[in-house]
Amino acid sequence: MPFTPTDYLPYDFANRRHIGPSPAEMADMFATLGVADLDALIDETVPKSIRQAEPLDFGKPRSEREALYELRVMADKNKVYRSLLGQGYHGTVTPPAIQRNILE
Repeated sequence: MPFTPTDYLPYDFANRRHIGPSPAEMADMFATLGVADLDALIDETVPKSIRQAEPLDFGKPRSEREALYELRVMADKNKVYRSLLGQGYHGTVTPPAIQRNILE
């Protein structure tokens, strides 16, 4: 399904911080790749057998503040456990040459 520029209109101010290519840069990229537009590039690179025919349902657009709130609600459901990263393996012996960082 081809997308139009109106599909990507800004919903809030957050996109101003994310710099993307300008229309001139995109035209230069397409010319370098030898394609007319993004849809033509995708047609040439992504096999039709793995494309999804129907558009994804992302729900209603959210402002940055709404998205951060929803992420915080989800994150608050996480349970915090003791981290065992960096504790090493139980019952192993590290040779003294390795402990002193002597490698030949």
